[in-house]
Amino acid sequence: MDVYFFDLDKTLYAYDFRRRLPALAVLTGASQYHLARTWWADGYEARAEAGEWPTPAAYLAEFARVTETRRLTLAEWASARAAAMTRIDGSMDALRRASELGTVSLLSNNPAATASALPILAPDVVEILGRNQLFSYMLGARKPGEEIYRRALDHYGVDAADAFLADDSLANVEGARSVGMTAFQLLRVDGQYQTDALLAAVEAFAGRPR
Repeated sequence: MDVYFFDLDKTLYAYDFRRRLPALAVLTGASQYHLARTWWADGYEARAEAGEWPTPAAYLAEFARVTETRRLTLAEWASARAAAMTRIDGSMDALRRASELGTVSLLSNNPAATASALPILAPDVVEILGRNQLFSYMLGARKPGEEIYRRALDHYGVDAADAFLADDSLANVEGARSVGMTAFQLLRVDGQYQTDALLAAVEAFAGRPR
């Protein structure tokens, strides 16, 4: 069985933090600088991605505590994140094609709130993946560390040689390759994601010598 892992941000959906931060500022009443410094720059988002606050409620409560703002509902939080996301049509085509060739799964550095809000944020992704959604907070490790890839492989009971990763980050791609997976870096050139190359990489992996 082949497993095709896809990253979420900047792989299946374009992501622009510069659009998310203003939306959060409006919702919380705090400045963009304050939110960016207290939550992101001080490392809380990375800690959440590694599983420190493993439920949406715990994540949102900690976000409110750290930023000293009112507690957002999941729907409010998701609306700010959705403002930063735009579907990459060619990547979705590659995901659908991969689903015809083997098992497809998300493998994304994200906290519990993103996982719970995914049906709102990316319903088309959920439609294709079903429950095959692996987020770093679930696995207790983040890309590009090797451990997250090993845990993802164990989750599906697949050998590294039979696993493919699509990701925008070179570090994440190299991390996957270090454990024996095939990995493809999705590049953006002159504002365009190179999704034809992604689809070709999926096809090449499916047609590799066995």
